[in-house]
Amino acid sequence: MLRSFDGKEPQVADSAYVDEAAVVIGDVVIEDDASVWPNTTIRGDHGRIVVAEGANIQDNAVLHEHAALEPYSTVGHSAIVHDATVAERGLVGMNAVVLDGAHVGEGAVVAAGSVVTEGTEVPPSTLVTGAPAEPKTEIEDGSHLEATADRYVELSRKYAETSERID
Repeated sequence: MLRSFDGKEPQVADSAYVDEAAVVIGDVVIEDDASVWPNTTIRGDHGRIVVAEGANIQDNAVLHEHAALEPYSTVGHSAIVHDATVAERGLVGMNAVVLDGAHVGEGAVVAAGSVVTEGTEVPPSTLVTGAPAEPKTEIEDGSHLEATADRYVELSRKYAETSERID
């Protein structure tokens, strides 16, 4: 569902996939080949939210207040990104939380269930875990991150072409 708020409407690229069960409100930009999956909420009522090319936001995730997903980043199932940035090919794991002013570096991974506290800078190509999230190890081969984002681009195309509502 796309909804305007306070005179601002979501802008969705033609090649993006936004599931009809997702809620996208207000000042939100969803770029080419990005995907927004069922029951995701993107609420752009207190600042612009940008979902860059090829980024994917999986089921039940929440983005709010100036959140930015850079190209081919991933936000896992039920994760929250609040007023924070996930850099290119970064991944926020399932049920993880990234709080205000935090920045997840390029190719970095926030492990499932972890909490990246306010203002934290997650270094590029680093796995962070825990609550609060702390560096665990350096990621030497980021090909799995490329595969995840690319797989979601392909999956979103298949959904756009083949899924239909049946009541």
